[in-house]
Amino acid sequence: MNIFVLTGAGVSAESGLGTFRDTSGLWTRFDPAKLATPEAFKRDPAQVNAFYDARRANLRGAQPNAAHFALADLQRRLAETGGRLFLCTQNIDDLHERAGAQHVVHMHGELFKARCPGCEAVVDWRDDLSGARCADCGGGLRPHVVWFGETPLEMDAIYDALEEADLFVAIGTSGSVYPAAGFVSEARRAGIRTCEINLDPSDNARAFDERRYGVASEMVPAWVEDVLGGR
Repeated sequence: MNIFVLTGAGVSAESGLGTFRDTSGLWTRFDPAKLATPEAFKRDPAQVNAFYDARRANLRGAQPNAAHFALADLQRRLAETGGRLFLCTQNIDDLHERAGAQHVVHMHGELFKARCPGCEAVVDWRDDLSGARCADCGGGLRPHVVWFGETPLEMDAIYDALEEADLFVAIGTSGSVYPAAGFVSEARRAGIRTCEINLDPSDNARAFDERRYGVASEMVPAWVEDVLGGR
């Protein structure tokens, strides 16, 4: 069985990481136009880096929750029987990896990496970025995250995996951020069964064949056990 799982901020909310688009999300308190665009970084790189330095500090103190561990276990157990869990996340945290997931596609980048806008070098980075310079060319570093107006990463691999899936599952996503919000429509056109697991219905909830609502730390492990028990 090949399963494509897309995760969003809701899967990490119980680990203490803020979501972005709900009523108390980060973008209700901060202006993304000033913090999450290439233009904002060009205008005031110190301000942008300071915002992501705070996010990075928050992530250093976070721990995976039961939803992360359940997905890592599902990935391992499917692989043992010749199946596959393609784990694609909109999140820039590393909690899937810390829970034991072996391969995670971060379509919106990774907070614990930095990128040089000049030479495009990407490096692991866990400290503050303010004032940091590229070791290759000496340019100032930026967070290795996809900002508004930029193209998400690894889209060819993502669409290839979606075409090969038997089941598409979206977990903790708002259903409002494209292209990820369009994955369910792509899956349905290909005849792939779809499932949403979320705290509340997403913006595109009606597009899913199956819907399960509740906190991720309870709903995801229960769904994983249903999948493994029904193979």
